Amino acid sequence: LFEIKAQGACCGTVGMAMTPLIGRGLRAVSVQQPATLVGGTPALRHSAVPSSWTSSHSQRSFNSCGSGPLAAACATATALGSRRALRRSLATSTARRAANLGGQLDVSAYYAAPKDEATKDWVMQQTMFRVKDPKRSLDFYTKVLGMQLITVGDFPQWGFTVFFVGYPPEKDLGPVPENDADKFAYCMKVPGCVELTWNHGSEAEDADRVYNTGNADSTGSKDGEAVKGGFGHIGITVPDVYAACQRFKDMGAEFTKSPNAGGMKGLAFVKDPDGYLVEVLPLGKGFPFPTQDTDCCGVSLSGGEGYADNSKKK
Repeated sequence: LFEIKAQGACCGTVGMAMTPLIGRGLRAVSVQQPATLVGGTPALRHSAVPSSWTSSHSQRSFNSCGSGPLAAACATATALGSRRALRRSLATSTARRAANLGGQLDVSAYYAAPKDEATKDWVMQQTMFRVKDPKRSLDFYTKVLGMQLITVGDFPQWGFTVFFVGYPPEKDLGPVPENDADKFAYCMKVPGCVELTWNHGSEAEDADRVYNTGNADSTGSKDGEAVKGGFGHIGITVPDVYAACQRFKDMGAEFTKSPNAGGMKGLAFVKDPDGYLVEVLPLGKGFPFPTQDTDCCGVSLSGGEGYADNSKKK
């Protein structure tokens, strides 16, 4: 994010400084003349803006701003309008390109790309969920899914507490330290943790679920209509999906898809107490996945409905 400050206006040229609003340590740059078109809108370079350049969206040109303090304000407004137009144009052109993919994308260049040595020790360490009631969430993740509570961070001054749960690779990292001071550092080495964030007081709200899960969920929407959310689910892998799902059913878990339901067989989805989806997949198996004739919910292998897009499901 930037704020744009006019530095002067003289006979059709305007020098402007773009000062970062986030990261003040970044160097300031000067807006320059329009160059190549990006999505039909001029992209900005680093030199004086010619007086003849007119924003097609604002219908105002820099040389129509006059001179003096009002000219600086006019130039600033014009530049801001051009930047907003650029963002709109980029969004439109991106949508247009996405629509033209026809369901296909060549990913060979991504597979062939060399590993970035600068990121070789980085870890995808956590996904954060806001939860209503920390006890019921911890019960689900530790007792039903069998994760371990690795570390807890309590921040009473800000009114929230975080609980990190996961499956620590003890053969690589050793056991979770007993000393609280060492637990957080250990946790930061564990891939794929779930950070359960409890905002103090949410447990007392009347609704059973208070956070939107992203899957055509109406929770939290102002008009009560379902939201087409971007978030889908987290996932775990298990040696036997059918046995794991029988365990989940026996422990009262809510299913949105049992292993034989839907178009894709041999995988399942359960909900955590707040409604977030957890996908259950077979460990180390390729597609098609191993199947059984009947699953924990009594659905036969030939039964169940076809594939459903959860982002659109009502």
